[in-house]
Amino acid sequence: MGGIVRPFTQINFITTKQLNLFHLLSLGTLSMSKTPPKSQDYESNLTEAADYVVDFDNNKRSFMDKVQHLLHENPALVPLIVLVMSLGVFAILVGNKFFSPFALTLILQQVQIVGVLAAAQSLIILTAGIDLSVGAIAVLCSVVMGQFTFRYGFPAIISIPIGLVAGTAIGAASGWLVAKVKLPPFIVTLGMWQIVLAANYIYSANETIRSQDIEAQAPMLQMFGHTLKFAGATFTLGVIFMVILFALLTYVLTHTAWGRHVYAVGDDPEAAELAGVNVKGTIISVYAVVGLICGFAAWVMIGRFGSVSPSATTGVIGNIQSITAVVIGGISLFGGRGSILGALFGALIVGVFELGLRMYGADPQWTFLLIGVLIIGATTVDQWIRKAAA
Repeated sequence: MGGIVRPFTQINFITTKQLNLFHLLSLGTLSMSKTPPKSQDYESNLTEAADYVVDFDNNKRSFMDKVQHLLHENPALVPLIVLVMSLGVFAILVGNKFFSPFALTLILQQVQIVGVLAAAQSLIILTAGIDLSVGAIAVLCSVVMGQFTFRYGFPAIISIPIGLVAGTAIGAASGWLVAKVKLPPFIVTLGMWQIVLAANYIYSANETIRSQDIEAQAPMLQMFGHTLKFAGATFTLGVIFMVILFALLTYVLTHTAWGRHVYAVGDDPEAAELAGVNVKGTIISVYAVVGLICGFAAWVMIGRFGSVSPSATTGVIGNIQSITAVVIGGISLFGGRGSILGALFGALIVGVFELGLRMYGADPQWTFLLIGVLIIGATTVDQWIRKAAA
């Protein structure tokens, strides 16, 4: 019987010893020498390991870097420095009379309306918006207070809250258009400015309520014009209210959840929403609060001027003055950064320049020129400071 030749396949078998060898090589425990591997003592080797993971050397910052970070952490420091320097310059140019109690309190009285409007404007700008209607809302609220008192016969104690509610409602309407309809704040408030100004003249029939009539029939409307004397200085209740308002808003913005939400929405609304912040509700509430503050500004305005006039210049220039105070005060137009105290310092800087140049005898146009320089300079400094956060 013929044998059948079958193909032979050579199979290399791996022994158990070879498997163990491969395993030791994979673990890196086999030494190439003939000396058998020693057991490793991991704890004893820790003494030879590095005692740090990473080291950030913050001591190599330049002087300008340190200044940049200091100003970033203290945004109200820049306007405070400018305020002190401007006081020093005008003290040299004008003399000691610039530091008289009368002159200093006169500055406060001049900026009380702008200061209150700047407090309102600050809240809007912190949310990366802008409000061109704050002055017009204030004038309309003053007209509402006056008309409800003298046309409809309501007592001032009722007319004043009605004016405050009117301002709050207008502000909330603007906030709803910004938050819900997604319209740009600039466009919304520009349109609201025109609407409110027109409604102001139509509603009042362009009639002015005289100071004598208010003093005789509704003196409560002029409450913020009452004065207090202290150490040779004269303070109005409007000035005291302005200071209390800034102190209250400073506390609210730095120590409450609502205040932190305002900063978060202005810095990054998408991130704030992911963190659980009600972005739309926060924006509407901010505009409503701003409208309420404008109502109080109307009350302060009646106390300052004594009369109620639909053609008050605050309705036109109050918007620009408030924005000027906020920008000079170091609050970023990009939102999310700044101290509301800076707006107070900004308003005081404008007041110092106006009074100082007037006492020096300079042309009033120099005031607008220097304020324009301050606005551009403040915006440039803000851009530079923002790089510290990058």
